[in-house]
Amino acid sequence: MKLIVLALDGVFDTGLAAILDTLGTANELAAIQGLDVPPFELQVAGVRRRVHTAQGFSVPVQPLTGRERPDWVVVPAIGAKMPEPLCTALDRRDVHEAAARFADWHAGGARLAAACIGSFVLAESGLLDGQDATTSWWLGPLFRQRYPNVRLDESRMLVPSGPFVTTGAALGHMDLALWLVRQASPELAAVTAKYLVVDHRASQAPYVIPDHLAHADPLVGRFERWARARLHEGFSLDDAAGALATSKRTLQRRIEAVLGKSPLSYVQDLRVERAVHLLRTTRDDIERIAAQVGYADGVTLRSLLRRKLGRGVRELRAGGA
Repeated sequence: MKLIVLALDGVFDTGLAAILDTLGTANELAAIQGLDVPPFELQVAGVRRRVHTAQGFSVPVQPLTGRERPDWVVVPAIGAKMPEPLCTALDRRDVHEAAARFADWHAGGARLAAACIGSFVLAESGLLDGQDATTSWWLGPLFRQRYPNVRLDESRMLVPSGPFVTTGAALGHMDLALWLVRQASPELAAVTAKYLVVDHRASQAPYVIPDHLAHADPLVGRFERWARARLHEGFSLDDAAGALATSKRTLQRRIEAVLGKSPLSYVQDLRVERAVHLLRTTRDDIERIAAQVGYADGVTLRSLLRRKLGRGVRELRAGGA
């Protein structure tokens, strides 16, 4: 399998290293284990002759010639982690040139993968329009605003969609690399994960900080504060709209535009966050905690925790993320 790892200036050090180390380890283990898996042929390339990481280290990249015929193009994150510097970075000429390259590679039959903030770089090409995708969880509101035609679900860690695959924040680079290995050999992917001591993470949901997302919009932020003060009560969209001096339709539309979910679903996120905190910091039983976050019984809360986080009460109480 021929892969181009496209490193843009300011590439996220950990992300680039995770991809290269995971695929390099897979190549070593395939030989050691005697697995009949063709090696991953890696080319670290750049649209510029000189590329530096976010920490200032020089990356030895091969300049692109236009004659490359990769099976996969992999886009690590750039190191701009917050909305304002990220928007500035996305306006750079090298990002625009990379987007044009993606279109050429895609037309030639290559598949494209992006991790973390790299999904923004890929989305700049327009190729993700109409596709499912994920990105770094805290940048979901910006992603929706900038790429409204992409079906974003930032709660997921890895999202394949047609000839594209995107993954979530930071160590999502490793999830992406292992997914690529799995396409060649599930057995090799499993042994590589064991050597690297990597657990399967299907979701970013346990790591999301709900109020961080809400601060992307003033009305959503006010709704978040209003809802937090009333988590022990039943939720009513009528009450929320009245308290915030807006219409139900406006409130629903703004929350869905910023967060990609309904007001009720967001309130459930807040309840899950509070419930997990109480499980880890108090000795209260699940029935008492359920009452504190607005549920009549512990069965409902258990079901919600399992559905949202993929973990049960015992695992959460033990401190597992």
